[in-house]
Formats: sequence, structure tokens, C-alpha cells
Amino acid sequence: MTQNHSPIWLSGGLLIAIPVALPIGVLLYSLLSPVDGTGGNGEVWQHIRQTVLPTYLFNTFVLMALVGSAATIIGVGTAWLSAKFSFPLSKILTPALVLPLAAPAYVVGYVYADLFEFAGPVQSFLRATLELQGGDYYFPAIRSLGGAALVISLVLYPYIYLLARSSFMQQSVALHETARVLGADSNRVFWRVALPVARPAIAGGMALVLMETVADYGVVEHFGVPTFTSGIFRTWYAMGEHAAALQLAGWLFIIVALLVVAEQFARRGEHFNPISGSASADLLPLSGLKAIAATVACAIPVLLGFVLPFAILLNHALVAGDPLIGKGFSELLFNSVYVAGIAAILCAVAALWLNYAQRLRAGVGIKVTVRVATLGYAIPGMVLAVGLLVPLTFFDRALSGFLRDNFGFTSGLMITGSVVGLVFVYVARFLTVAYNSSHMGMTALHYNLDAAARSLGATPSRVLNEIHLPLLRPAVLSGLLLVFIDVMKELPATLILRPFNFETLATRVYRLAADERLGEASTAALSIILVSLVPTVMILFTKLTKNSVRNLD
Repeated sequence: MTQNHSPIWLSGGLLIAIPVALPIGVLLYSLLSPVDGTGGNGEVWQHIRQTVLPTYLFNTFVLMALVGSAATIIGVGTAWLSAKFSFPLSKILTPALVLPLAAPAYVVGYVYADLFEFAGPVQSFLRATLELQGGDYYFPAIRSLGGAALVISLVLYPYIYLLARSSFMQQSVALHETARVLGADSNRVFWRVALPVARPAIAGGMALVLMETVADYGVVEHFGVPTFTSGIFRTWYAMGEHAAALQLAGWLFIIVALLVVAEQFARRGEHFNPISGSASADLLPLSGLKAIAATVACAIPVLLGFVLPFAILLNHALVAGDPLIGKGFSELLFNSVYVAGIAAILCAVAALWLNYAQRLRAGVGIKVTVRVATLGYAIPGMVLAVGLLVPLTFFDRALSGFLRDNFGFTSGLMITGSVVGLVFVYVARFLTVAYNSSHMGMTALHYNLDAAARSLGATPSRVLNEIHLPLLRPAVLSGLLLVFIDVMKELPATLILRPFNFETLATRVYRLAADERLGEASTAALSIILVSLVPTVMILFTKLTKNSVRNLD
């Protein structure tokens, strides 16, 4: 390994880590700061802790348990069926099972709330049908903890599906053949051989699902389920109690940190699982009732998680649609693409810098820096936004005071409440996505390339520009595109940090759906889904599965 001890690479890495380090520092300070409970913020926090905090904890953990269980059952079950068996429509359903990733959870939630609520078409049809027969009916409330868990599970199960299917397909064929020789049928092979070997991959997918679940705001808010994210938003804006909101964000940060530790612990031994060194075994054909059951099991998640919501939104868009279609809607689209494009480019450049710095310097300093800089994806966007508001506001006031005292210039808030602050939190949130993509490509480059170039007198920057960049272009562009799409779908951080009168497609969907105007919100929702299909198609037609699902390693 070629070592370079120039401080510029480590210094640049430290600057890149600032967007994540700042909110973490604020949250830790808020947790460690004493709350005496006598007046002011202390009294508000004591009231929250005694009244709604137990509800937030209960709902958050129950939602995690329900979503984790449902997403694991769907993801692992469909992964096993598609990886090992052949059944009707299997060639279509295997890639189609990834499609729900393209739909933001809050968009699917708005569709199902409108479809299954009391005044919705489903219950209206049931009442009209049963009234003719003089009967009554019971229908579970969709706007409930269980309804929110169902919607989030239908959107997030592909994380587990992708990783589990990749593990099942890479497992050594000899393991399964040996088990069958010893008399084990397909069910026993799955439970006793395939599932234990795939455990680290499944744990990684479940960790991603749980992190997305605790970060969700759109679904739980629309379904009336009080969790930490909805509580933070309500405390910050409705109550105006910033210190209490930071306390709640600190609690949520602890939950996420525990998830990260649990994910790392659960995936121990991942590199010791035997994988196939030869071609995968032929798919086992299913027939009769088993074939029908497999087809139905794989079709239902696709239909409920993507096809049905997409069809309903398309119908709404054709019948009603957004009244801003034209110049107003073009501005929404431009705003979304503008901030997403800037954030994606910055994340791609920062990710490349961190990877190359780590390649040049193998010390503890750069390893810690990279770890901190790439921790943002594990932290909910709302928590990052709330944690960043405090230091950004302090910096803005200090800068404004300096300019006023020394130059007589009144600048106002230059970062807070501007596109700069919004992009700042996007970079903190999604840098991990770009880093993992570049890291996959960087690790494939042998160190002999660097050594040969350096022996010919090339500087580290020249090696990066003339050797690494051409070879890493596909990985860097893939990470850039994935960040772009993630920013397009991001809702809670955008709601908190967006400039005044600055709307994106995500905030437009939220505003209209919150007013029960799903027909008008359908146009923006469809736009987000259609743009999100681009990386989804990339996932389907590339082999970089772990990179595509944003592994947190």
C-alpha cells in the first residue's frame, strides 16, 4: 500500500465529516445537559416525559417490530422462492419484486388511506352492498399503528429481498446437495441450511428497514400514529419548544445508534459463509398447487406495494391532476432537481475524496473520520435537520454580526432557511450512499496501479485524475444517481430546513395529501415515482446488489 502523509487529504476528510459531526454533537450535548424541571424548557421536558414520551417509545418500538417482522417474512420468502424455484411468471416477478423501492412510503400511505378509510371507495362499496341485504360490517381502521406498519412493510421489504436473494444465490451448491442426499426436503434445507447461512445478509437488510422505519414521518403523521419523528416535528413547530425537541431527537438518536451496533453484531461471520465457486444449480420447477401458491406469494407484494398505488395515482392524475400543471409545476420540478443535483454532485465528490484519502492514509485518524462522515444515513433526516439548525443559526448570527460591525452590511440569515442549509443536511444524510458506491469500485483497483504510477513520478492527485477516475466513473455515477433519487424523495428534512416559499415535489405531495386532496397530489407523486424508477432499473440490471441497497458497512 502506498502511503502519503500530506495533511491535505485528512484535513479535507475532517471538513467533509462536519455536517454529520455537528448534529451528533448537539444531540449528545442535549442529552447530557441537566434538566432541572423548574420552569422554562425543563418544565416542558418534564411534561413531555410524563405524558407523551411513553407513547412515543411504545409506538416506535411496536412499529419497528411489526414492520421488521412483516418485511422479513415477505422479503425472505420471496427471495427463497425466486432464487431456488421456477414457477409461472417467475421471470417477470423476480425483478418486479424490487419495484416498491421506487415509491416513497408516504406516497403509498396517502393512497391506501384514501382507498380504505370510512368514506373511501372500498368501505363505501361494502356499505352499499350490505345495506341492500340489511347487514352490517366491520373494517379495521387503516389510519392506525397496524395500517402504518402494513404500508411501510410493503415499501421497504425489497431491502431484505435483495440481500437475502443475493445470499441464497451465492451459497455453495454443495451445501444444499449434501442436505438433500441426507434426506432433507426443500423446507428443511431452507430452515436448517440456507436460512442460517443467509442470516448476516438478512440482518443487514432488516437493519436498513428498521432505520427507515424510525425515520419515517409522512406515513405516521398522516395515519395519526404518534412516534418520535412526529413528536419532534410537533414539539419544534407547534409548541415552539426547541430544547425539548432536541431531547426527543437525542432519544431517537440513541435508538438508531443501538440499531447500528446490533446490525454490526448480527453480521459477524458474514465473510466466513461458504459461497458457490461454480455456476448456481438449476431452478427446481414447481407444479400444481405449489406453483400457484408461489406465484401468488410473489405477486401480492408487487401488486400491493407498487402496481395498485401506481394505477390509482395514474387514474387520479388523468381525472384531476395538479392545478399547477404548467409554469407552477415546472418550478416544483426545477426546485427538486436543482437541490437534488447539487447535493448529488457534492456527495459524489466528497465520497471520492474520502475513499482516496483512506487509500493513501491507513491511519486511525482517517478511519475515524470516514466512519463519522458516513454515519449520516443511519440518522433520520428529521434528527439531522433539528440537530443542524442550532449550529447553523449560531454561525449565521455570528457572521451577520461580524459583517454589520466591520462593514456596516446587514446580511440576515445566509445559511439557515436557505438552499445552502437544505443541501447541507442532504449531504450529511446521503453521503453514505455515494461513499459505498465509490468504495465498491475503489476496492477493486489493485494497489500496484498506484505504485507503478508513483514510481514514474506521478503525484497522488495525478494518479487520481488520470488512473482512478476513468476506472471509477461507473461507480461514481451510480452513487451520484442514487443520491439524486434519495434527495427527490426526502420529506422531513426538507419540511424543516427548506427556505420560505420554496416547494419541492415531496413537500407538494405532503401539503396536498394532508388536506385530503390526493387527486391533485397525484401528479407530483407520480413524478417522484417515475424518476425513482431509474435507479430501480439499474438495480435490476446490475450485479452490484449490496451497493445498490446502500450497505452501511
